[in-house]
Amino acid sequence: MKKSKFKNVFKALEDDEALAENLKIRAELMHELRNYIESNELTQTEAAEIFDVSQPRVSDLVNGKIDKFTIDMLITMLSNAGMHVDVKVDSEAA
Repeated sequence: MKKSKFKNVFKALEDDEALAENLKIRAELMHELRNYIESNELTQTEAAEIFDVSQPRVSDLVNGKIDKFTIDMLITMLSNAGMHVDVKVDSEAA
């Protein structure tokens, strides 16, 4: 069996490159939100108030339920916490 190396773990799991990229971005945004919760020692209820979502949504976030979130929702939650998201687009080498 041939071993492959992937820079993006989601490309290893998903054949659709667009979906793999979307999953990668959502995972990164979720990671930032979880870091925010941890670094500010917030309860899920406190985080929910800051992010302007319900506590069960924060639970989904903390538990890594990536399928429950869109990029738009995650950016809104980050913005509600006073964070800014920058977008960088790279073209892959041909």
